[in-house]
Amino acid sequence: MTQRLMKHEEDPRERMLRDIGPLDRVEIFNNLVLVALYERPETTKGGIILPETAKAEDEYQGKVGLVVKLGPTAFKDPENKWFVDQDVKIGDWLVFHASDGRRIDLNNTKFRYLQDTAIKFRVDHPDRVW
Repeated sequence: MTQRLMKHEEDPRERMLRDIGPLDRVEIFNNLVLVALYERPETTKGGIILPETAKAEDEYQGKVGLVVKLGPTAFKDPENKWFVDQDVKIGDWLVFHASDGRRIDLNNTKFRYLQDTAIKFRVDHPDRVW
């Protein structure tokens, strides 16, 4: 299956981090990960315009998000069973099941918070996931 490339006016990571604004007054606990939900632009690189229902799908069924905050024990495992050689950091694109996290709005942005073990994998660009 081919990747659904979207037409981006600017890098989605840079845009999202700028639009989210400061999160210094938000403290994430334990092993939780706060990810900003990726919402596709309305137009593909090929010029196809997505319907409004697609934007709603991204909000409720989105499976990729940008890491913006990590709890103090997220991806840390003293027994080295779960996260061998995995270093997740702010700005990474992570993939998860939408049902594994709780959706919240914060700073006028849609997020999910998930347990670190609910993260399935990392991708270099959110358009790789559909």
